[in-house]
Amino acid sequence: MYQYRQVIHRMRMGETDRSIARSKLMGRLKCAQVRAVAEQNGWLKDTPLPDDQQLAQMFRKSKANITHDSRCHPYQQQIEKWYEAGIWGTTIHRALVDRFGFTGSYSSVRRVLQKLEKEKPKVSCMLEFAPAEAAQVDFGKGPTIIDAFSRTEVKTWIFVMTLCFSRHMYAEIVTDQKVSTWLSCHRRAFEFFNGVPYKLIIDNAKCAITRACFRDPEVQRSYGELAEGYGFLISPCPPKDPKKKGRVESGVKYVKKNFVPLSQFRSLTDANEQLKRWLMETAGNRIHGTTQQKPLSLFAETEKPMLKPLPDVPPQLSVWTRVKLHGNCHVQFEKSYYSAPFRLVRKLLWLKATDNTVKLFYDLNLVAIHPRLKRPGSKSTVEEHLPPEAVAYRMQDPQWCLKQAEAVGVHCHRLVRQLFADRVLDNLQAAQGVIGLGLDQLALEDDSSLLSPIYTASARFMRSAAELEVH
Repeated sequence: MYQYRQVIHRMRMGETDRSIARSKLMGRLKCAQVRAVAEQNGWLKDTPLPDDQQLAQMFRKSKANITHDSRCHPYQQQIEKWYEAGIWGTTIHRALVDRFGFTGSYSSVRRVLQKLEKEKPKVSCMLEFAPAEAAQVDFGKGPTIIDAFSRTEVKTWIFVMTLCFSRHMYAEIVTDQKVSTWLSCHRRAFEFFNGVPYKLIIDNAKCAITRACFRDPEVQRSYGELAEGYGFLISPCPPKDPKKKGRVESGVKYVKKNFVPLSQFRSLTDANEQLKRWLMETAGNRIHGTTQQKPLSLFAETEKPMLKPLPDVPPQLSVWTRVKLHGNCHVQFEKSYYSAPFRLVRKLLWLKATDNTVKLFYDLNLVAIHPRLKRPGSKSTVEEHLPPEAVAYRMQDPQWCLKQAEAVGVHCHRLVRQLFADRVLDNLQAAQGVIGLGLDQLALEDDSSLLSPIYTASARFMRSAAELEVH
């Protein structure tokens, strides 16, 4: 209203709209509107101007008389409903076009949303936490590191854990967001703080929460074991509501905008060494904008003694996942293969992987245990897990055939050797057939009561084979 009073005063002094516009006080078109309202109410004469409330009411009425036929007007209620649901403006514009054949531009939708933001602002409150009560955890996009030795680009993520009371934080640069990485970062963060907060406020990342839900989320089994081992509670934020962990959101932005720019990293190890120094020297000793204290000092003086002590024996980090036993009697985990009993083919199993072992469970029963394989494509197979016919086929290799043929007789052994000497055909199946006939003949000779046409046929075959070898 002060601006309106100054413009009306200049109009009383005889200045034109153009001269007022040159002074940058108000635009020429708006001056024309103010002049029209002032002339209508007799304010350009030597009469006292009304108070600010009456001035505002008159100019509000004049703006109401200027109506714009917005193309969003027929869909006003639907836009308000979508706005209150938190749907983005671009999504609202696309839905209007697809569902109602809306022909207006996105700018018209944006103006409606801006008006709604002024009329219905979203308010929030500051969350207060006691010392050691909670910490907030999140991932953020990290820098792309070019390794100085291999000259390869490494895309990274930044893991950040911020203590809610002191704002002291732990950060680490990692190459993925796997469950094993998530668990390992927690362990190193607790060792960095030399204690454990009572509660961790997290997002709904797949490495922590398998099913996000407002009332009843499902915690990843591996993360649940870690929480039980260290003695902290898991507190997931409601879906699509990151404001519940605003402290760590600010911490991630602080690392990305203060530490990452203008830094040079030779490798991932070098980047984490620099980050650790930066946490203790720069981030920990800055004056925080909210607490107006140094996070490191506030942590050491107040929060550190209140943290839960670390367990005497660190809990084992294990990754749990559901796997299916395929028809080849193996499950796949991280590009490696592990066998399980063939009777469980097509069944869902629980796989528990530690640094050294992989265990498979079915209905709470341990059915297989293997050493952890690190090389992609490698395979760990236990013979007892395979069906008998498959084991028999695997065992009947050329060496087995030669050994059995030697037990049958000299002529059989020579025939099998001649079959394997062929330079074109493998002849393994033919050799297995010869061995089978020879073993049947020996079994029949051991019990004369079992003599049958099979014996006669096998004996005839063996004699023919011997004669063929002689010729």
